[in-house]
Amino acid sequence: MDDGRIASPATERYARKKEAILAAATAILNRQGVKGMTLSDVAAKVGLITTSVTYYYRKKDDLAAACFMRGVERLDALVGEAAKAPDAPSRLLAFLDLYLDLNRRVRLGEAAPLTSFTEMRALKEPLRGSVQGAFNDLFRRVRGFFEGPQFDHLDKRDRNARTHLLLEQLFWTGSWLRRYDVEDYGRVRDKMYDILVHGLTPKGAGGHAAWAPLPLPDPTPQSSEGQEWRETFLVAATRLINQRGYRGASVEDISAQLNVTKGSFYHHHEDKDALVVECFERTFAVTRKAQADARALGADGWTQLSSATAALVAYQLSEHGPLLRASSMGALPIEIRHEMVQGYNRGSERFAAIISDGVAEGSVRAVDPMIAAHMINSMLNAAASLGVWVPGLERDEAAQLFARPLLTGLFSK
Repeated sequence: MDDGRIASPATERYARKKEAILAAATAILNRQGVKGMTLSDVAAKVGLITTSVTYYYRKKDDLAAACFMRGVERLDALVGEAAKAPDAPSRLLAFLDLYLDLNRRVRLGEAAPLTSFTEMRALKEPLRGSVQGAFNDLFRRVRGFFEGPQFDHLDKRDRNARTHLLLEQLFWTGSWLRRYDVEDYGRVRDKMYDILVHGLTPKGAGGHAAWAPLPLPDPTPQSSEGQEWRETFLVAATRLINQRGYRGASVEDISAQLNVTKGSFYHHHEDKDALVVECFERTFAVTRKAQADARALGADGWTQLSSATAALVAYQLSEHGPLLRASSMGALPIEIRHEMVQGYNRGSERFAAIISDGVAEGSVRAVDPMIAAHMINSMLNAAASLGVWVPGLERDEAAQLFARPLLTGLFSK
């Protein structure tokens, strides 16, 4: 303590119990969202009764906000440490290393779970504004990685887009890192860093010269005759679920968005899980179609890869977008979730196949195809919220601003 006094055992017990509550609540929040988390579930996880938890956090939203704020604090500490490095590449490497090491310690049970920020907007005001403000401050500090004379070629929109891309690459590692043993994290770090700095373009290819994706056909799934309303329904549901989270988007909300009754909703879907599955199936179909159309170009791997990613990023901002964010999988029943994860993985494997073919022919730089594919999928997921960080972004600008930096390198011109 600042005044030199030693903390009492009671104060230490209070602090330990508070940390245990935050850790338990974060795990439940990540899995069930703000609406699905209950104080009774948190209490049971730490061996308390519900009224004991309210001694620390009076309401559920207070506890959820505290989880988000603690997550921001932990990330801010990593950013502050990484910022001590002498240049942009070494700051990026330090940030990546620190984040993956924290992820490793979480996985080994040595640290509290990392906070998922996908449901920040599900909080009620004024808590939402406070949490969002803290996250925006963190975002600005990470954006500092892209500031200085060497980045004069980037305007504020470029810096915002690349900061969003970098943060989401770290956040989305949670969806694929468990495919690797913790002993492999050092290699994962090196491969991610290599891709983030150098992209996938072969040596000697400049960023602008290499970025020439070909236009692809619209990948929107074709509705059967008389079923056009279904596409409208799925687009509206996807937008609402992405915005409010799986549990935050109620059947009433979805029905109201479409100006239909709950009865009409249940006439077409057995329950909300069935709707989310259909939204995921549509997302997989769009991704699959874009990949197939890129393959059909008969061009080299780089052209196929850049064309597919450009088309999908632009799709996110189209009247048919966005695609359903993968974070909604966590709230599904386990048997349905497994099937959706498999669909998501098949999309990654198709990207990995395109990358592998490109490496073999020399049109794509030699990278780890599977890690690169996961990073591309992470970028595509993040594109759904790109407009939040780059207000006024036009659809035809999105791929240049967001897909190209991943494929040609975060520090490229």
